[in-house]
Parts: sequence; C-alpha cells; structure tokens
Amino acid sequence: MKRVLALMGSPRKGKNTDKMLDYFLEGIGENNLEINKIYLRDKDIGHCTGCDYCGKTGTCVKKDGMDDIYSEFDHSDIIILAAPVYFNSINSMAKAMVDRCQKYWSVKYSLKGEYKNTEDRKGIFLSSGGAILEHDQFNGSIAVMDYFFRAINANYIGNYFVSNTDNHPVFDREDVKKELYDIGKNILKQKDFYIHS
Repeated sequence: MKRVLALMGSPRKGKNTDKMLDYFLEGIGENNLEINKIYLRDKDIGHCTGCDYCGKTGTCVKKDGMDDIYSEFDHSDIIILAAPVYFNSINSMAKAMVDRCQKYWSVKYSLKGEYKNTEDRKGIFLSSGGAILEHDQFNGSIAVMDYFFRAINANYIGNYFVSNTDNHPVFDREDVKKELYDIGKNILKQKDFYIHS
C-alpha cells in the first residue's frame, strides 16, 4: 500500500493552510492509501547549524522531532508540504524542517551515496497567502520547495496556492475545496499541476 506523508507547516491548526491540506487529504482518501498527517508545531525541531556532521556521516547530529519525520520520508511515496507564505517564502517552522533535510543533500553529494533515486515519489506543495493575488506572490517559496523535493528525491509535481485569505478564508471557498478534493482523488495518475486561486 502506498503511503502519504502530509506535513502541516503552519503554526495555526484549523485555519487556511490546515483546511487546504484536509480538503486535499479527503480526496486522497478515496484511493485507500495510508495517510500520516504530522503537525510540525507538535514536533521539537531544532535549527540546522551548518555543522557538517551530516557531510561526514550522512546523519544529523541533532536528535529531536526530525527523527520521526526522517523515518516517514524513508517510507513514503507521496510527500505533501502545506505551509503559508510569510515574507514571500514559507514560514519559519516549515523552513526549519526543510533546512534539516541537508542530510539528504550530504548523502547524495558529499558522500556520493544514494537515496530513493530509483523510486517514483511525488512531492506536492500547498500554500496560502493573506495578501491580494499578485503574480509573483509565491515565487520565493517555489524555489525553496524545488530544492527540498530534489533533496528528498521526490518529483515536484504540483502547487496549489490560495491568495487573499485575509478577506476570503479557505473555509468559505467551495471552489477551492472542490479543486483540492478532485486533485487529491486523482493523485495516483496526476502528472503536474499549478493552480493559483
């Protein structure tokens, strides 16, 4: 059975980003997949200090809440990160988790090892922003996500962005709910998508 890792990176439970992820997971649930949703706010995740321990050993020197997430990365076929945009990139809680994935870069490039490079894994990014829609509103986060999914060897197949949530919250948007549900329902055959509502 395929496994889905859904990382909820917003510090706010039950709000815009969390609702987006739930709608998406409801659709995925139609596929009888094993789903593990993790709230990053419930994990003690320290910051990467650039110590290069992983560059020598392939493992992170810190022992904290990332250990569970590393294990989930190792056993998941679909990885979803849902994180709001703060200052034109993902929020700091989600970014701390991404930074701690330096160990995967080290395994592949410093140590010339392999990590999940023969598997067809999918990576999806969901994000919300309070500001009124602008064409480049999510650009900073896309660059971070591209590198993140490459580090963990997941094919970055899609983005779903919702703007103007300060005035029109996600839970008042039936169009968003339906689109996210439908994409999730079709996730196994989904090739790529980019939707900005």
